[in-house]
Amino acid sequence: MAIKDQGVRDQRFSPQELVDAEKGLVGRRIYIDPEIYQNELERIFAKCWLYLGHESQIPNPGDFMTTHMGEDPILVVRNSAGKVRAFLNVCPHRGNRLCRADRGNAKSFTCSYHGWSFGNDGGLAGVPNLNDAYFGQLDQDLWGLTPVTQLDSYKGLIFGTFDSEAQPLCEYLGDLAWYLDVFVDRCEGGIEIVGEPHKWLVPCNWKFPAENFAGDMYHAQWSHLSAITTGYGSTANRNNWTGNIVSPGNGHCVVAVGPNDINVPPVPEIEAFEASILPQMHRRLGPRLSRINPIFGTAFPNFSFNRAPAHTLRVWHPKGPEQTEIWVWAFVDKAAPVEVKEAMRLASLRTFSASGTFEQDDMDNWQGCTETCRGVVSRRMQLNMQMGLGHDGYSEELGAWASEFRLSESNHRRFYQEWARMMG
Repeated sequence: MAIKDQGVRDQRFSPQELVDAEKGLVGRRIYIDPEIYQNELERIFAKCWLYLGHESQIPNPGDFMTTHMGEDPILVVRNSAGKVRAFLNVCPHRGNRLCRADRGNAKSFTCSYHGWSFGNDGGLAGVPNLNDAYFGQLDQDLWGLTPVTQLDSYKGLIFGTFDSEAQPLCEYLGDLAWYLDVFVDRCEGGIEIVGEPHKWLVPCNWKFPAENFAGDMYHAQWSHLSAITTGYGSTANRNNWTGNIVSPGNGHCVVAVGPNDINVPPVPEIEAFEASILPQMHRRLGPRLSRINPIFGTAFPNFSFNRAPAHTLRVWHPKGPEQTEIWVWAFVDKAAPVEVKEAMRLASLRTFSASGTFEQDDMDNWQGCTETCRGVVSRRMQLNMQMGLGHDGYSEELGAWASEFRLSESNHRRFYQEWARMMG
């Protein structure tokens, strides 16, 4: 354990001092410092491509859903012409939240404060007392909703960024695209969201759950021992699993087991379906699937996905340095039979929801890691992320930097290396 007496330097922010990816050391101030958090909102969440939702959630003209990009409220809507748009969910008159519903269908949105209304194309459609109070002089074309600067989708996953100079989404995802395909495009028709999202607050910094899903297989045998002993997670013989921790670039990270390692819940309907689609998966995904089997991961900075033992998409919404709002959606293969979809939904509830057997273990860890950052001395600690240091390298076969052993913190180092690059 290393403790640096930073003295006066505690008042300054230097990403290079706080993250040393080459040595595998991370300073704990990055999880608790309000100044660092505000810089994250500006330099990461206002610039990265962020996950907004799935197209299956807004299939019809007028369908909408609300979400966040960092702490900015966002309205995602399929307008009357059928085009998906995204805007700040903020009325430009006094800045009140415009749409209060989580989702629905609407031709227009009216602010509850002064009644300004907007079409589902974002344009200002109506202003009370326009002719008398404003003397007909308000230029309505200038006061529509603020659009998300760039909007794009990949296999039904909708992403947005406020950075006009951000690289195209396909370049940002890079080789992560193939790994995402294993989750969202393994069957004809892709996936769809089932049920409503689960949302809850956890007193932790957003980076702890993001890094956990980015590459932490190490904790499972300890933190999830009780859940594992129930046998529900198909985790028997976990110590015999093979696989790699892989990072396709741009801070994106994936955990993968070997092609023959079991990673589905012991539910007859799901087991039979997974066996039935295996030939189709190999045809669609190619020879790489015979080498590696992705089971969970994180697209930098805060979009995670898993399929062992549950199928969920999740976003870690930052709500201050010590609070994260977790949003989780269960997803299923669109081509799956109804009974399989229901079994997958229930598997998600039982394992990775607010009351899930695995999720509760994780939340306790993330809260504890955040709370201990409050101490003056403990905040000066450098965390050890050195597992597998020097034992990873780029694999052309996998299209990613890959660890030599199935347990490694190589993804942690690459996640925080990207964090430091963007914060710098």
